[in-house]
Amino acid sequence: MPTGEAHHGGHQQAHQFAAAEPRVPLGVLTAMDTTGKLEMEQKYDAGTSAVLPDLQVIEGVDRVAEPVTDQLEAVYFDTPALALAARRITLRRRTGGADEGWHLKLPAGADQREEIHAPLGQPERVPEELSDHLQVFIRGEELVPVARLSTRRTTYRLYAPGGEHLADFADDHVHAEALRPPRPAVDWREWELELVHGTAELFEAAAATLTSTGANPSAHASKVARALGDAWPAEFSPRTPKPRKKGPAVDVVTAYIDARIGDFIANDPGVRMGAPDSVHKMRSATRRARSALATYRKLFNRSAVRELQAELKWLGQVLGPARDAEVMLERLRQHILELPEEQRSGLLAEMIDQELVTAHDAGYRNVLETLRTGRYFRLLGSLEDFRDHPPAKPRAFRPARKVTAKLVNKAAKRVERARKAVKGSADRAARDTAWHEVRKDAKRLRHAGESVLEIHGKRAAKLTKAAGRLQTVLGDHQDSVMATALLRRLAATKDRPADADRGIAGLLEMEERIARKTQNKARKAGKKLRGLRLRP
Repeated sequence: MPTGEAHHGGHQQAHQFAAAEPRVPLGVLTAMDTTGKLEMEQKYDAGTSAVLPDLQVIEGVDRVAEPVTDQLEAVYFDTPALALAARRITLRRRTGGADEGWHLKLPAGADQREEIHAPLGQPERVPEELSDHLQVFIRGEELVPVARLSTRRTTYRLYAPGGEHLADFADDHVHAEALRPPRPAVDWREWELELVHGTAELFEAAAATLTSTGANPSAHASKVARALGDAWPAEFSPRTPKPRKKGPAVDVVTAYIDARIGDFIANDPGVRMGAPDSVHKMRSATRRARSALATYRKLFNRSAVRELQAELKWLGQVLGPARDAEVMLERLRQHILELPEEQRSGLLAEMIDQELVTAHDAGYRNVLETLRTGRYFRLLGSLEDFRDHPPAKPRAFRPARKVTAKLVNKAAKRVERARKAVKGSADRAARDTAWHEVRKDAKRLRHAGESVLEIHGKRAAKLTKAAGRLQTVLGDHQDSVMATALLRRLAATKDRPADADRGIAGLLEMEERIARKTQNKARKAGKKLRGLRLRP
């Protein structure tokens, strides 16, 4: 399997809920629906003796259906340290009502949460399709019951004049027991208005009606928050300063690292569930973080930067084989279709598919194993620690515009030196290696340019675009180099199909043309990049 990079673009091991095998083989990879419905609701604290208002007087409501009463029993899960609660994430298993099962609620904006459901399954075993969304937050910690709620719910459906189901109004009488940490049981009454097909304007229209009986907007984020009381943790919300021209240079780096942490959090569930392009996006996050650390390393403690770079490189190497195989398979499948009919061979296509699908699946299994390790979780923690407590030197607190211009321009000069080294290459292999170094340096420059767009504006955008163009062209060249190596190895196998040689020869000729073409494009792209610099 080729090992080149494709251009597209202190915890214990995780508990038993993480996946162990790829659920979607590369050969049949399709888009996976890993999201749930978007829930929009508002809650009100109501007195136990409060009289229910006339819901039909709410503007836009024409009819209120007959109420339906259910008895709901729910157990809420979290880590012993309440890691999910700190992220305002709710995980519960509920019986009773029309939607019994496991419910995972993830924050999605003001009054909004993404709700993902799974069947009831076993009482204390979180379904894998939900736990995959949580590993990046719980990082190997066990999920345990933390609260038990018993709710008598009376639901009123609200309809528009045209019969549209606008919302559900729930009148809840709640009995809650905190299990970890244990505390006395509490009882309360709560009203909840959840949109179905209505719009957010209904919230405003309903507010006066619901508060007319003395109810008030809930002082708690959720029922489980009220159940846990003083144990409910402060919200995990790091305040990363926004980069400013005259602000400290360190803010540029921490903001960029914060964005990469966001990439990890966004893509970790998709990687675990086999979502298309998720491995690529996670590897891209590792590359961007490494580039920023390389560009700005002189602003920070050397050993801290080296350690973080080494761990990011390790993760990138783990993610690489699966992604490279995916890219290579897509490339060669397309090229086979472009061959003259007499050179096409179904057996050759099967041979290439078997080689690359096998490589992908092995690589993907390794990715899944890695994402369950303490080492991976410690890397995420190290990135967060770097963001929140950067090991900065005094120079990092100088004005960002001047400091970053010097360091980004240094990265641009590095690209120029690498381009000159191509001309001195002794043979093709050396030249391919030299072009590969140009690509890596252009990639670093592109990421460096991205990091200062808010500081240097149009000049940074122009520099970033030019570096990205050079990186993309040379990415295609590197893919061609690696495809050539794979095809030559296949051509040397003794058990290759009898009619494969002509097809392999045709593919090699095609890759040779692509390599020459991309080198010419790279020379032109390099000239456009030459001389582009940021102003202090």
